[in-house]
Amino acid sequence: MKKMVLLIAFILVNSYAYSQVDKVDFAIKNLMLKNKIIGLQLAVVKNNKIIKTNSYGLSNIQDNIKVDNETLFPISSMTKVFTGVAIMQLVESGKLNLEEPISKYLDSLPMTWQNIKIKQIATHISGIPDVFDNEGNLMTENNEISLKKVKELPIEFNSGEEFRYNQTNYLLLGKIIEKISGKTFEKYISENQFEKVKMINSAKTGLTDYYDIVNHSVKGYSYFRTGKLTNIYEPIPISLRPAAGISSTATEIAKWIIALQNYKLINEENLKILWEPITLNDGKTAGMNNFLNGYSLGFNMVLRDKNPIIGSMGGVRSAFFIYPKNNVSVVILTNLQGSHPENFIEEIANLYITEK
Repeated sequence: MKKMVLLIAFILVNSYAYSQVDKVDFAIKNLMLKNKIIGLQLAVVKNNKIIKTNSYGLSNIQDNIKVDNETLFPISSMTKVFTGVAIMQLVESGKLNLEEPISKYLDSLPMTWQNIKIKQIATHISGIPDVFDNEGNLMTENNEISLKKVKELPIEFNSGEEFRYNQTNYLLLGKIIEKISGKTFEKYISENQFEKVKMINSAKTGLTDYYDIVNHSVKGYSYFRTGKLTNIYEPIPISLRPAAGISSTATEIAKWIIALQNYKLINEENLKILWEPITLNDGKTAGMNNFLNGYSLGFNMVLRDKNPIIGSMGGVRSAFFIYPKNNVSVVILTNLQGSHPENFIEEIANLYITEK
């Protein structure tokens, strides 16, 4: 009788697990159809364990190649969270202070930049002009010429008065990391994050853009150019790769999130500082929009009492959300620019969240 009870319990537990998997897969496939997404990777973390990974759709339409769990996706601006952690690792080692001016580490800065703090460039409240123009185009693909042109522009606002997301801030952070560590940004990130977390595919690939040949990686697509599906290529100069240069998998991003929350990359005190929302000079918090209404050192935040979110987005095609109150995280990577997973990732997260 006891064996029969245990058998029934086992069947019920596993039936629930399978129904949960089916529910998630069904939701993902519907979301892909609704948003015309070509290929997608998913990873879900609960209680610091990866409880689901799956891949859907095509990595490459032209050759009918399916996405699998080892397919690499460029994560674009999600790279900024790795840069934020690198900054806090240097703080933890006593080599950097967030309140120091950037001029302590970088030479030949305009006078208007010299007293801007490291924390202010890391949180996009610096007022420094962007290396991208109003149409989202790089001033030039030449690293040094771009920076020279930006230095000639007037400051956009006094530091701390506004939140204005831009790429020059992370270009400068990359230079600071290199100056302090004596290593290239790529080598520093690889040694201090990829290798610690065993992000084998990310480490092997290094920092790239769409023009580099990366084995077992997705092709990028978009409807932006003509209204029809086209390939998309985005040049990312080497100096901007601290802002947008990493390629990875959903599973490896999930492993990184677990390592971060388990204090394997930085200690508990510095994780709190990393995730502390910035405040402007008037004491208000600020972020990307009304929903993503906060920002910390590289991380987007949803500041709300119920189920606050710490997350990251990249290339309007990939995102992860961490729900610290529920110890749930969801990573979604796609190869469609404009898929905006940050707009639907909560639908998947809600299938795993226990209300608190």
